[in-house]
Amino acid sequence: MKKILYTILTILLVQFQNLYAQEVTTVAPTESADTLTSTVSGMRSELDVLKRIKIGGYIQTQFQYGDSTGAGTYAGGSFAQGIDKRFNVRRGRIKIQYDAPVNEKGISTSQYVLQFDVTERGMTIKDAYGKFIDPWTGWFAITAGVQNRPFGFEVPFSSSQRESPERGRMSQILFPGERDMGAMLTIQGPKTTNWNWLKLEAGLFNGNGAPGPGGDVSDFDKQKDFIGHLTANRTNKDETIKYTLGASYYSGGFRIDTVNVYGKGVDINGNSGFILTTNKNDVKNIDYGSRDYSKREYVGFDGAFNIDTKAGLTIIRAEYIMGKQPGASSASKSPNSKDPIVADIYNRNFNGAYFYFIQSIMQSPWSVIAKYDWYDPNTDVKGDEIGKTIVSSNFKATNSGDLKYSTLGLGIAFRWDANVKLTAYYDMVTNETSKNLSYYTHDVKDNVVTIRMQMKF
Repeated sequence: MKKILYTILTILLVQFQNLYAQEVTTVAPTESADTLTSTVSGMRSELDVLKRIKIGGYIQTQFQYGDSTGAGTYAGGSFAQGIDKRFNVRRGRIKIQYDAPVNEKGISTSQYVLQFDVTERGMTIKDAYGKFIDPWTGWFAITAGVQNRPFGFEVPFSSSQRESPERGRMSQILFPGERDMGAMLTIQGPKTTNWNWLKLEAGLFNGNGAPGPGGDVSDFDKQKDFIGHLTANRTNKDETIKYTLGASYYSGGFRIDTVNVYGKGVDINGNSGFILTTNKNDVKNIDYGSRDYSKREYVGFDGAFNIDTKAGLTIIRAEYIMGKQPGASSASKSPNSKDPIVADIYNRNFNGAYFYFIQSIMQSPWSVIAKYDWYDPNTDVKGDEIGKTIVSSNFKATNSGDLKYSTLGLGIAFRWDANVKLTAYYDMVTNETSKNLSYYTHDVKDNVVTIRMQMKF
């Protein structure tokens, strides 16, 4: 789109010069030459601005088939009641980016980004931020606005490049919508230095998630969440082997609107459940009225290894996260101001991980994908311990919100051309079972087949 606009303006500029040259016969030669030079210089300046504006995006259209009607799934959202097959536009992104011209030190000192998501469900803002780079060394940058949360690898990794159709269950539960409103400092040496391989990102965010159906970036308390991510990227001389290591930390909380907050406990019969708590590790006072917040804390480690051989490009990628998560009784999804917890809050210890294996088939456009992930929302209980009746006072029983889920995904991708990719993918989901939960005494039928076409521009 931008190339077409640039070509049209160039043609008009040439035509303008020809016409102007024919119509200046009544003007002194020196005066006409100066006027033409000034006019052309102005138009070239405007064209230079247009050259620094990048417009791009992608559309993902897909067909999905579920194991059962109305199945709850993280493969693009749950199916509606009575539905087990659906067509939809999963993502329709339009991104506009402006990069400022470089200064005398070769540094582009600012960048501005707007990105929208347009589907049959409506239009939402995905990114709206400005990035400002120090003009002296290029080592330091501040990014402010709606942006990706800098935690781990999968959360900020673009959906246009990710091999699986969706992020793992854990990533979607802990970071719904991926984005948040905040300000982030990035420290990384320019590509001309010997330290470009090391990057530190650290910022403060509202903690409410992305705008639109998945959340609301508008703040609703004075608590700000800290997110930090340190990454190291290395490669061999011919760049056939690349590897990345990273560590992440999240520290924040969620405003308590109710008086009851529960943490892990064991009743008089030895059954694990939740006990009404005033534990200072679970509840913190934030000094406005008597309102407290429940603690939200994650620690994560991620890594990737790429090797390019005659057999094709091989990618191995993994991430592990553990921590404390406040949630509702029946779900551990991160709360936000659009979908707050209006009942009692339950603090859980969790862990989860994902593993990718991607193998391109020699130099062909085909590649195979295998992914395994799990999310355990409550590591203090398992199996038939979940759902046991609690008889002690000030105790609550565990339930379906404490079940562990694992997913094995298998797929194949075909690159039609430089802009089009076709993917067929099968998510096989397994839930933890308990004899105390009637619906979960067996594995629920919630596997999903996804056939997707992605078009980039």
